Amino acid sequence: MPTNKPTDKSTDNPTRLLQRRSFLALGGGAVLTLAGCSRNSRADIQSVPTRALPSGTPPPGTKLAISIHTSQLQLADSGLDKQLQFTVSSWPNLTAGPDVIQGFRAHSIDLASNAGIPPIQAQAIGVGARIVAVQTRDHPLYIFATAPGSDIRSAADFRGKRIGFSQGQAQGVVVLRALKEAGIKNSEVKLVALPSTQFLTALQSKQVDVAPLTEPTLTKYLGQYGKDGARAVHTDVVDLLSILWAPTKVLNDPAKVAAIRSFIPLWARGVVWAWENTDQWIQSYYVKDQGVTVADGRRIVSALSRPQFPVSWDKAIAWEQQTADLMAEGGFVPKVRAEGLFDKRFEGLAAQAVPAQYRVAS
Repeated sequence: MPTNKPTDKSTDNPTRLLQRRSFLALGGGAVLTLAGCSRNSRADIQSVPTRALPSGTPPPGTKLAISIHTSQLQLADSGLDKQLQFTVSSWPNLTAGPDVIQGFRAHSIDLASNAGIPPIQAQAIGVGARIVAVQTRDHPLYIFATAPGSDIRSAADFRGKRIGFSQGQAQGVVVLRALKEAGIKNSEVKLVALPSTQFLTALQSKQVDVAPLTEPTLTKYLGQYGKDGARAVHTDVVDLLSILWAPTKVLNDPAKVAAIRSFIPLWARGVVWAWENTDQWIQSYYVKDQGVTVADGRRIVSALSRPQFPVSWDKAIAWEQQTADLMAEGGFVPKVRAEGLFDKRFEGLAAQAVPAQYRVAS
């Protein structure tokens, strides 16, 4: 870990300074230092479970803490929760990758849903975890929003601007990919290290000029600040993966593995249920849970594409490797071998659980 000695000239380098701040301050007020990861042995971090997946039901008394808020709603609304073969001890409503990593370290989360970036960050700081399910998308999920009064109209206008940047989350890589596609070097912008949960406040206060948001947050923000000149800036950057992942310690527990094995098909079916029951999902999630109007909920859903669950993870692994390499090239993480982030015992399990129109080859 770098030190803050006065003779360390690297502190004069903005990229290195961002790297140090982002690497340590991963978000939500939680600080993950390398020393703090000492509770995880190297064997636990590197261990890749090899025991075959159990085919039977989880043993009586098996519990999982699952941080997937949308699944909690989808299973309840669809009635799929009645098919759970274990007890959900809690549903922590944590969505930011750094917060989930902290939950893994504290042994308070057994299974979570994130984008593909947090597993890379977890590996970089020595937190052992593996991806156990994959959903892919072919459309941009994140849309850039500008601060009120900004003159930014396209990604080409990002040069020289202050951009909200969270390296441990999907939003960070969306920024890096957008800059690369626009032909802008990282050194030509100011990457402002913030957890994504602070992007809204940073935009409102003009601490940053632009930051990536997702729905329904974008709609709520533009509804409040659009009259003051805030706007959406669309790019073609696709954040390919939504994943389920779990700590390696959990994946070496036969009872918990059996529970995860039984949960993944329900998760996939819950996603499909929400797609096929749009009106009910809009009311349950967008209106009641997220506080947007029915009209906005319909507009948001209409922009989505049909869920896709890959039979093979080859494309997902290749995309994850490209992302890891992009982060390493920027000096944000060490080199990571992406294939080692996946527990391939679970490959294709979600795809097998859904109708054929929701499956893709890879």
